[in-house]
Amino acid sequence: MTIAEASSSSPAELVSPRLPRERLYIVVVGHVDHGKSTVVGRLLADTHSLPDGKLDRVRALCERTGRPFEYAFLLDALKDEQSQGITIDVARVFFHTSARDYVIIDAPGHNEFLKNMVTGASRAQAALLVIDAAEGVCENSRRHGTMLSLLGIQQLAVLVNKMDLVGWSEAKFRAIESEYRIFLERLGLHPACFVPTSGREGDFIASATARAPWYSGPTVVEVIDAFGAAKPRTAQPFRMPVQDVYKFTGQGDDRRIVAGTVVSGSLAVGDEVVFLPSGKRSHVRSIESFGHTPPRSVDAGSATGFTLTEQTYVTRGELAVRADDPPPRVATRLRASVFWLGKVPLVTGKDYVVRLGTARVPMRVERVHSVMDASTLGSTERAQVERNEVADCTLVLSRPIACDVTDVEETTRFVIVDDYEIRGGGIVREALSDRHHWMREKVQVRDAKWEPSAVALEQRVARFAQRPGLVVITGDTTGERRKALARELEADLFARGRMVYFVGIANILYGVDADLERDEPARFEHVRRLAEIAHLMLDAGFILVITAANLSSDDLDVIRAAAPAEAIIPVWLGDSPPPHHEAALVVKPEEPLPNAVRRIEGVLAHQGILLEAP
Repeated sequence: MTIAEASSSSPAELVSPRLPRERLYIVVVGHVDHGKSTVVGRLLADTHSLPDGKLDRVRALCERTGRPFEYAFLLDALKDEQSQGITIDVARVFFHTSARDYVIIDAPGHNEFLKNMVTGASRAQAALLVIDAAEGVCENSRRHGTMLSLLGIQQLAVLVNKMDLVGWSEAKFRAIESEYRIFLERLGLHPACFVPTSGREGDFIASATARAPWYSGPTVVEVIDAFGAAKPRTAQPFRMPVQDVYKFTGQGDDRRIVAGTVVSGSLAVGDEVVFLPSGKRSHVRSIESFGHTPPRSVDAGSATGFTLTEQTYVTRGELAVRADDPPPRVATRLRASVFWLGKVPLVTGKDYVVRLGTARVPMRVERVHSVMDASTLGSTERAQVERNEVADCTLVLSRPIACDVTDVEETTRFVIVDDYEIRGGGIVREALSDRHHWMREKVQVRDAKWEPSAVALEQRVARFAQRPGLVVITGDTTGERRKALARELEADLFARGRMVYFVGIANILYGVDADLERDEPARFEHVRRLAEIAHLMLDAGFILVITAANLSSDDLDVIRAAAPAEAIIPVWLGDSPPPHHEAALVVKPEEPLPNAVRRIEGVLAHQGILLEAP
């Protein structure tokens, strides 16, 4: 039997909360071997938060194996930790005092495991930062302080640990306190106090001792009990990242259940919800529960699903919000503080992926405004961000994302993925305007005032055996070639019984656009009106085919802002589209039209627009 087995294979199983009480998440950080796990283990033991017999079993095992007992063994449940003597993952344990319940997060301190520390600290509302009295303030002590500032954790206490190794020297304690307090204040952090401790002996963890008569401050338990409780999640705006949409077809069950975890706020039957960034709206018809009576409302922390009164097509990555709550920001450009962990530098012009909530969006760094050395806090302007550096950056996303800049951690904090691995993280400081901000604002007003049809989209889908779709045929070939392909596609789909309509660009230019000039300044307004026409036709359930010369990626972004992005199929007719055009299909000029039509229809079927006829 190993120490890991004696202390439970899962750190989260060390202690279970007994009664639902106020709960505070606290992350414990510090350099490797500065005693974080020992401090947490001592907290559990000295406040009687361990299950009955757990401490005795670990002590007995240490005696049988000839190993000296250490309180860190209560947490170190991974085999690698036993062999290396360092914490390599984030251990979460439930802990309680007479005042409240806690979730203590013991985060890694070694350089190689900073990524796990970011993950662990992301939910914390307060922090304990541990510094070895003998070693003093080290580089990682400064890095971890910078990380806490980056994540917006303001409640902090510093434990100067292993004071027994320096003879409880007041001079040593005061020197560390002075040096590190100055550093933290440069970060905008004001620690509640510095506490001299010995995790091994238990001094000033849960009770004061006579070993430091010069110290009259609180114990660690008194410090954390004095931390302010976080604003209740239920008092925050409703936010639920959409995890998936489930549809049941058996026994006449036609429900579409929007599923996810409520990260803040509350939702009730009858509430109007908005899905962002798409802007789609509906009302909650029911809140679903498997094996139980469906509740009338759900609160933060609940994994749930709900149905809508007006069926609308939403996808994973959207953010569900209540229409009467303060809205999040929707943007493609973000000003953010970024902490980079990758061995290869973060650079401008390279493709990465931002993960925020359930959204996964391709991203590039537009500009690195400044790079801050996490150890010295010196700031320099550079073109790249090296490992373990903090930078002020502008990020450009390939499509809009919904985020907050205050209050809700899950919608303000993100991670950056490079080559399928998390390489960094950060916090949104500002949602910046972009070229299409004006368009999204118009669409939000339109959707808020929208008069829905009495015929639901799902009824049209069932009747026509198709979902709405917009085929945009563009490119650098002649207009006649584009129109010939569009007409061929329309005729073939119509012959197959589909609801389809072709609109040539001239129909719009000399109709609804007759009041506009034919010049570059009016180009976006031309495209906007085209997109609004497409939106109407798609709402009616049609497959719409349009043609236009050389539509750019910016033009397509305008269309995506006004019409459902998942319904848009860009087809490039020409030799090759320009970079970043994101064409769903490229048709060479010499390709026979019937062959091109079959390939376009294949894409429509693959995208779920063409369904099997009943």
